[in-house]
Amino acid sequence: MGQSQCCYQVNQSTVAIKESYGKFDEVLEPGLHCVPWITGKKVSGYLSLRVQQLDIHCETKTKDNVFVMVVASIQYRVLANKAADAFYKLSNPREQIQSYVFDVIRAAVPKLKIDDVFEQKNDVAKVVEDELEKAMSMYGYEIIQTLIVDIEPDINVKKAMNEINAASRMRVAANEKAEAEKILQIKRAEGEAESKYLSGLGIARQRQAIVDGLRDSVLAFSSNVPGTSAKEVMDMVLITQYFDTMKDIGASSKSSAVFIPHGPGAVRDIAAQVRDGLLQGNSFQ
Repeated sequence: MGQSQCCYQVNQSTVAIKESYGKFDEVLEPGLHCVPWITGKKVSGYLSLRVQQLDIHCETKTKDNVFVMVVASIQYRVLANKAADAFYKLSNPREQIQSYVFDVIRAAVPKLKIDDVFEQKNDVAKVVEDELEKAMSMYGYEIIQTLIVDIEPDINVKKAMNEINAASRMRVAANEKAEAEKILQIKRAEGEAESKYLSGLGIARQRQAIVDGLRDSVLAFSSNVPGTSAKEVMDMVLITQYFDTMKDIGASSKSSAVFIPHGPGAVRDIAAQVRDGLLQGNSFQ
């Protein structure tokens, strides 16, 4: 924007206000204009048509009595066809916009709780934008967009909210950990049950194999040696196994063994006990 005597240059995205003897005459578009001052005409001022931004910090209280600092960002511009209204009707448009924003925010936020303010900040911004649009359009201004860019509670409130959040997350973590331990214990118990089942099945098969082997031995010996009874053959087999066991224990230098009475009478008792056990086992089959 420049002037040389009665010639004025209006830059792009700018308009100039021309007056004649102190009265509004016309709006000058971008370009070079001749305004002869000798005829009482002059350029009173310039208006930018570019989008401008105004950041406003407004402190207010929520429904649950928490003070918060709301930061609103207002983007606005002058309407070219209403440049005269924008130039003459408002002496300080930025303060006027700020007053409307304060009024709307302090009317909307106290209806919400602190958590709802964060969740519904876009709704608050929309209310501010609608009210500003209605109020400022008559003054030649267009509201492009209104943003709530920050909501800052009191430092003690913020600390309490963080502690609540942390406690909630710790509770969830404890529940998940307990659930994981529960699953591990269940799986461990299932594994032990399966292991005991298989171990019992193996012992049962082992005992059955021993019984079958003893039976086959008794039958084979009785058929090959006439005049021997099954009891005599069984006693001989048991005594033979007993001495084989004693031999294996004696052959090992590092064996840990429990010695039991091994006299002839004790062997007879052992044979009777084993035989009775085998007969009882066969009776349950």
